Amino acid sequence: MREYKNVWITDERRPTWGRQAVRMVVIALGVVIAAHTSNGISYHGPGSFGPHGWGTLALVALALSLFNMVLKPLLVVFTLPFVILTFGLGLWVINALLFLLAGAVVPGFEVASFGSALWGSLVVSVVSLMVYLMLGPRRRSLRTRVLGGVSGSPPSARRDRDVIDL
Repeated sequence: MREYKNVWITDERRPTWGRQAVRMVVIALGVVIAAHTSNGISYHGPGSFGPHGWGTLALVALALSLFNMVLKPLLVVFTLPFVILTFGLGLWVINALLFLLAGAVVPGFEVASFGSALWGSLVVSVVSLMVYLMLGPRRRSLRTRVLGGVSGSPPSARRDRDVIDL
């Protein structure tokens, strides 16, 4: 009698420049949605991509990506007790602070208040989550056969039951 079991393999690869570009586009989409749903967030001014603020939007996406890669891990480490005590809601505050910082650094991008930054960080997080769920890592199922010997079979025919034979 053969015994089969399913093994789930997640396609998690190291981040590449292409994936980082997709993340920046997702962040830009989140900023656009946040700006259109809040009066306290705006991007404007003639950017390098035309008069509609597309250059400003690209700079905001780049700034938020860099802040998420460099500053966010440091802030999370230094505020870990706060993050634990707030059951993870402290990460939302950290994201809002980074959103405010992007508003202070990028010309043409304005965040009026901390409440607007909280809203913007929530919208960008939800948009990122939705896109990740739609385009996230693929899961593939492999069907493997577990080989196990019977006690009466010779030692060479017996194998460990924990070995997966692909």
